[in-house]
Amino acid sequence: MKFIKRLLIFAIICILLGVGTIFGFYVYLKPELPDVATLKDVELQTPMQVYSADGKLISQFGEKRRIPVTYNDIPKDLIDALIATEDSRFYDHPGIDPIGITRAAIVVAMSGSAKQGASTITQQLARNFFLSNEKKIMRKIKEIFIAIHIEQLLTKQEIMELYVNKIFLGYRSYGFGAAARVYFGKDLKDLTLSELATLAGMPKAPSTMNPIYSVERATHRRNVVLKRMLDESYITRSEYEQARNEPIVSRYHGAEIELKAPYMAEMARAWAVEQYGEDVYESGMKVYTTLDSRLQNAAEKAAINNLLSYDERHGYRGAVATLWKDGAEPWDAEKIAKHLKQQPTYGELNPAVVIKVDGKTAEVELQNGETATLPWDGMKWARRYRTDTRQGTAPKQTADILAAGEQIWVRKVDDAWQLSQVPDANTAMVAMSPENGAIKALVGGFNFVHSKFNRATQSVRQVGSAIKPFIYSAALDQGVTLATLINDAPINKWDSSQGTAWRPKNSPPTYIGPTRARIGLATSKNVMAVRVLRKVGLDETIDFLTRFGFKHEELPRSETLALGAGSLTPMQVAQGFSVFANGGYYLKPYFISKVEDPFGKLVYTAHPQTICRENCDDKASKLNSDNLMEEENLLDETAAMENEPEFAPQVISEQNAFLTREMMEANIWGGGDWRQGTGWNGTGWRAQKPLNRRDIGGKTGTTNDSKDAWYSGFAPGLVATVWVGFDDHSRELGKTSRNANLDNAQISGAEAGAKTAQPAWIDFMVDALVDVPEQRKMVPSDIVKVRIDRDTGLLTRKNDASSMFEYFERGSEPTDYVSSAASSGNIYESEGEELF
Repeated sequence: MKFIKRLLIFAIICILLGVGTIFGFYVYLKPELPDVATLKDVELQTPMQVYSADGKLISQFGEKRRIPVTYNDIPKDLIDALIATEDSRFYDHPGIDPIGITRAAIVVAMSGSAKQGASTITQQLARNFFLSNEKKIMRKIKEIFIAIHIEQLLTKQEIMELYVNKIFLGYRSYGFGAAARVYFGKDLKDLTLSELATLAGMPKAPSTMNPIYSVERATHRRNVVLKRMLDESYITRSEYEQARNEPIVSRYHGAEIELKAPYMAEMARAWAVEQYGEDVYESGMKVYTTLDSRLQNAAEKAAINNLLSYDERHGYRGAVATLWKDGAEPWDAEKIAKHLKQQPTYGELNPAVVIKVDGKTAEVELQNGETATLPWDGMKWARRYRTDTRQGTAPKQTADILAAGEQIWVRKVDDAWQLSQVPDANTAMVAMSPENGAIKALVGGFNFVHSKFNRATQSVRQVGSAIKPFIYSAALDQGVTLATLINDAPINKWDSSQGTAWRPKNSPPTYIGPTRARIGLATSKNVMAVRVLRKVGLDETIDFLTRFGFKHEELPRSETLALGAGSLTPMQVAQGFSVFANGGYYLKPYFISKVEDPFGKLVYTAHPQTICRENCDDKASKLNSDNLMEEENLLDETAAMENEPEFAPQVISEQNAFLTREMMEANIWGGGDWRQGTGWNGTGWRAQKPLNRRDIGGKTGTTNDSKDAWYSGFAPGLVATVWVGFDDHSRELGKTSRNANLDNAQISGAEAGAKTAQPAWIDFMVDALVDVPEQRKMVPSDIVKVRIDRDTGLLTRKNDASSMFEYFERGSEPTDYVSSAASSGNIYESEGEELF
């Protein structure tokens, strides 16, 4: 009895010492323990996502990929699998499992190593939220105390929900919702029992037991989970056998990007960080841009295909690399596949290796391991590149172009593979609404992976003849009309300080003498633009151009301004053309429409400027000013729109905008009647047939030595600008000679706005306007239409091929009639008219 009594006393003392020790540890660690009450209001770190205006996912930003699910959305098989594998007494213990701890301790004592885990789901949750994974006794003790606190604060369902959403499962996926997407490309609710068991087995070692890293390890671990579920009677024997025999099919699934707009995604990311700080990456915010997914797809396709066409007509620059030479041992399929996996892809361009050349075909191995055939039609463009102005002779067979062992680029066109290459030149396109400034489509370059420089907003380039509509608008403001005669004749301006003469030339260098202003802009006559500038005055023209948002420092104080020596971004050019399209109003462009929190609550909405055309209040009248503050950074402009909406200032009259549009419509449609010998074409005539509508207009732009090519134009509800050029400002776009293999499909001659940039604008507008009905011409008040003589611009009573109707602002129409002596040079009946 004494022995039993002593043993009992010893046990009580041990218990007291144990409890005291635990209490002492608790008192000692209490100041260091986190406030687990924060779990009540925990915000799971989810990535920021960027969408188009119509809800297409463009990109997501954030290190942690997470798709939160509620407890009711967690599949029962997953809960059963986790409990069976990680914590079989989850519903019975108070946060720690004494039985599990005792069993683990016995295993350690017998084997000398920790082969048996003892952490409950609650302890794992405590470690994931509040502690590190360091293997120290003090960390384990803290984990125990925190787990007990959690159990006192939360229900078992709340604990399970947090665990399912928090646990790391490899490949940047946090939580089972994200893991289901990453490993299987499915929503959690759509996974099979086998797939759920695979994920449930991963918390033990997510980096090495996932099915991407090792299918064998993942399969073994899945089977362990299924066996535990069977032993715990969560599944039947038949369910166990069926799931165990199911092969694991898994690959990495990135975010399901629905719309290709990487340059806009980067703009949205920078804007969000500017507004909300670096924490935005884990905020779960949904940032909606102003992009229209249909227009963005059309812009991306048009701009890139046009750039590749430009690049290919200048010749083939050869293989990326030669993996083995003729006569050497060819690489086997495994070695080729390993090499190709290390190569990047650029949009539609895929790396490939030539494995066989035969007559007019070639066999290549693709990055996905497949073999494809390149037909002759996909290679015959590939004359050798010599320089930007010279190409080699047309190839006659595949051996003239390719050799086995070469690594090349290929792309798919109309379901057939064809040879391609990464272009040396680059491009940009911006499309915006002239009614509110919303950016509807944006292409910042050939490929974001290849170059992250956004040429649409950051590349400041000379605009060439694209500046001329603004020059002519300034002249209209000073009384010039569409019928005013301007002398299309050579200019010689002597510079005494330099001892040289400035001689601007037309392109081509032909001159037709006195010509109406409408024709001068539509046909892009350089010398006429210079004379228009002189008519207005250089300083006056520069001041007028700032109405469109252009900065003084971007506009050279010389007459070369009329030829496009000023430098602007494609975004600025599109913004300027919007003034003509909307009737004279300057609108700040914006690209963020709204921002929502993870639960759909609106946290930001844009208030773009609006156009007030009638019954405007005092605020509108105050904003109607000829002068604007210099344009701020586009990010700042967008951020400022959170304030009260404001009316857009009217910077030119509705009549001025209408008349300038008339000249730009003539850039496409020309004028006169070819059958009567009075017809002429503008530089944008290539848009006539594919678009075949009269409510469009635009202007070509080509700089000296063809270093930059532009086309900007408008259509109902849309303005678009395209630029093509080299990032290297010293390099010219060059010229091409005819390729006999292509039956004139590749146009020969010098590169210029109409040939190099306008095709992208046309292709974009063909898609953009497919469901947009043609609009009737809306003539503003105070615009009159009178019959004039084509040659003189004066009034005429004749109704024949020599006459036409022209628009004028009321009061500016001619008052004199053409005389019968016009042919002898005395074209005016009254005195005082002066040709400039």
